[in-house]
Amino acid sequence: MLKLRRFLSPYKKQLIIGPLCKLFEAVLELFAPLVMAEIINNGILKQNTDYVLKMGAVLVLLGVVGLSSALVCQYMASYTSQGAGTKIRSALFKHIGTLSHRELDELGAPALITRMTSDINAVQANIAMTMRLLLRAPFLIIGALVMACFIDLKISLIFFAAAVIIGVILYLVMTKSLPFYKKIQAALDRISLLSRENLSGNRVIRAFSKQKQQENNFEKQTEQLAKTSVRVGRLSALLNPATYVVAYSAVVLILYFGGKQVNSGVLLSGDIVALTSYMTQILLAMIVLADLVVLLSRGSASASRINDVFETEPSVKELNHTEVTSAENAPKVEFKNVSFSYGEGDRELENISFKIEKNTVVGIIGTTGSGKSTLLSLINRYYDTRSGEVLVDGVNVREYPFAQLRSNIGEVPQKSVLFSGTIRSNMLWQNPDATDDEIWRALEKAHAAEFVKSPDREVSQGGLNFSGGQRQRLCIARALVGAPKLIMLDDSFSALDFATEKAVRKNILDAEDCTVIIVTQRCSTIMNADKILVLEDGRLEGEGTHKELLENCPAYREICLSQLSSEEAGI
Repeated sequence: MLKLRRFLSPYKKQLIIGPLCKLFEAVLELFAPLVMAEIINNGILKQNTDYVLKMGAVLVLLGVVGLSSALVCQYMASYTSQGAGTKIRSALFKHIGTLSHRELDELGAPALITRMTSDINAVQANIAMTMRLLLRAPFLIIGALVMACFIDLKISLIFFAAAVIIGVILYLVMTKSLPFYKKIQAALDRISLLSRENLSGNRVIRAFSKQKQQENNFEKQTEQLAKTSVRVGRLSALLNPATYVVAYSAVVLILYFGGKQVNSGVLLSGDIVALTSYMTQILLAMIVLADLVVLLSRGSASASRINDVFETEPSVKELNHTEVTSAENAPKVEFKNVSFSYGEGDRELENISFKIEKNTVVGIIGTTGSGKSTLLSLINRYYDTRSGEVLVDGVNVREYPFAQLRSNIGEVPQKSVLFSGTIRSNMLWQNPDATDDEIWRALEKAHAAEFVKSPDREVSQGGLNFSGGQRQRLCIARALVGAPKLIMLDDSFSALDFATEKAVRKNILDAEDCTVIIVTQRCSTIMNADKILVLEDGRLEGEGTHKELLENCPAYREICLSQLSSEEAGI
């Protein structure tokens, strides 16, 4: 929790006023038993009605002032906790946005969602309860002990013994329960992952009739969460009975020894009532403190998980925030001895070198897993190379500000992703200032205008109100808005029929002052490209035109003949 204290700096005034108001309420609460003792000793025993009424009014006044003070503290605590929670959530969302693909893959979307929701809610509750109770409960306990000492020093030893025993109980429960709360949050991550997979992959699950299997998997995870919750619940359940046993045993001892003191004339009846009230205050404060310990344990576990995300540094950092000038007469894209791997194992790309000249069409082909999509991700700098250089317009991609590099690239990812809103809002992602005419031109080039009808047509979450081919064409249109200088198509025609693919591809290739990179597994898609790159197991097996590769690259020849006849391939 201490690492998150920076988010509380705007609320210094509330952090001071709130606890002070609660302390003031605690002070008034400590005076109440003394007033009650005076009412009994000097009012009821002496049958002085006026004194009883006067001191009764004082009790009422103490209650009203204490209530007002508590309400002020409650407002300050709510204001601070909600404000700090909002700032933490915004900062966490912003930080997640800076993480590269590598860190996002490692953390996982379900775990990040749990941290953004459940964990931050736990921290908010922690802040509010800390402001309201963390100072008040110990102050009441210490204050009640001091007041008991003033009334009778010997009997106050009972108070000290009870406080120490209850404190030991709290410590034991806290140390035992903290690991369980971390396990609970981790279990919530797994449940979130299962829920997301089942909702997003619902059609696949039904197609393979795996509903029962998924139900069993989900039930196992929820049972694990339930078992962990029950175990920590049992620990927490020990708090109240244990503290009540200790506290009421202390009350019995107070009444026993206090009664003797009254009989001997050392104490008055009101003093015994005051001592019993102070013991009750200690009991209630200890119970509150016990609940607070449980809340702090959970909040600490959640805060630790949030800090884990904040402490995760992106492996791809923006090294330059100043716009760079591209080199003249340089290739549009150049790879120089590039090697890359996602982890410590085998390399995805090894010693790749090639040049893509401006205003040319380049195809990239290879078997599944050969590194085609990985190669594109290095151009956009989603990942950094292990060795070698990637240059765009003669400048290393590491030297570009992210916005400058990516704003000049129109990318159509392998998986068609649309966002909820309207078609217009999706089309404006590439160029926020695009006019309706530019949007329509892009839609027409992607052969999407025929089903769009209006840019204000609604897009549901993930674009599920469109077919796979329609989503793919909308993604192509989104990349074309703004006329980017480099267009990268990552297997972006897979959901289109051959006639539509040919028409869309022709519209894209006819664009002026534009370099096009097409990743595909169809030879027919890139046969007429100015250059074709052939990848095999992360290595560049061949480079050249279709005709050159048929003669010089066995891997390309094999791919072509597996898809086309000899006549179609031009052999």
